[in-house]
Amino acid sequence: MTPTVQTTGYYEIVSQLPPATDITFHHVSWEDYEELLDQVGEASGLRISFNEGTLQVMSLSPEHENYVRFFEALMTTIRLRRRINILSFGSATMRKSKKRKGKEPDACFYVQSAAALGNRIHLDFETDPPPDIVVEVDVHHSSRDMFSIYAGLGVPEIWHYDGWTLTIYQLQDNAYIEVAASPALPMLTSQILTDLLNRLRTEGEFQTLLAFDEWLQSLPQ
Repeated sequence: MTPTVQTTGYYEIVSQLPPATDITFHHVSWEDYEELLDQVGEASGLRISFNEGTLQVMSLSPEHENYVRFFEALMTTIRLRRRINILSFGSATMRKSKKRKGKEPDACFYVQSAAALGNRIHLDFETDPPPDIVVEVDVHHSSRDMFSIYAGLGVPEIWHYDGWTLTIYQLQDNAYIEVAASPALPMLTSQILTDLLNRLRTEGEFQTLLAFDEWLQSLPQ
């Protein structure tokens, strides 16, 4: 869907999107993009992306958000069981005006860079490093064509879940290459994460997290 609207109409349109839908605007200025972010605010139920004049807005569904919460729970389990400092910044808006790129992931985590951030709770992505891992859950939309935004922002690793399979991508030479295991958390492979997500659908979150915690305990320290 690619309508042409005046700047004042962006918010009116995206604020009325039904769940699990998306809309794209072309020839949008960086200033209009930032204005929309200010109008929408943080807890919007939307994901907003900007790539050199193309603005895309996606609305979320309960199914989508259930998977996102599960990824957050997985990371919490790893933090506590393996004593790894992992910082979560949710769907924080990553943007760089010089690159004319901005993206809100479904979830993002600092692993290797966590110590450098310390206890900070506010980031400036114009100067701060990007997250070590971003998560994209594509049960209703496709985010693959927006990977170039993450590459432009320097995100080293993407976890992409299409509703059936989780694929891990690593940034190499400004392009994402599929890899078997997470560079940030090598104990996690795409197969292990896919199996957990399949188990989530059949056994529920509680049983899946218990099984995941038991598996973590079985790993060598």
